[in-house]
Amino acid sequence: QVQVVESGGGLVQAGGSLRLSCAPSGRTFSSYPMGWSRQAPGKEREFVAAIGWSGGSTYYADSVKGRFTISSDNAKNTVYLQMNSLKPEDTAVYYCGVEIKDRGDPSKGYWGQGTQVTVSS
Repeated sequence: QVQVVESGGGLVQAGGSLRLSCAPSGRTFSSYPMGWSRQAPGKEREFVAAIGWSGGSTYYADSVKGRFTISSDNAKNTVYLQMNSLKPEDTAVYYCGVEIKDRGDPSKGYWGQGTQVTVSS
């Protein structure tokens, strides 16, 4: 069975940075495309970023473009989300997915349980 576990969340001041990591297990083939989505309390889940094979293609939500960077390490089968210039509106549970489809549709692919990111003013 495929398991996806996120790490790196926490509490940070506005303007600060965090790096999220995600390392799926139980797979013997490529996990691409890989990506991140997030959900704040009372709000719908939204796409954040995605990356294709070997980083050949990346996609970002307009709200994070220029501040967040998605990357991957094929040897470790790991995806990262570097988050800079964090804003309070970035506060959410962040989910990592592998073999994702349709801009991170949570009903498709394999997703983790999420990691909390809280940005304070």
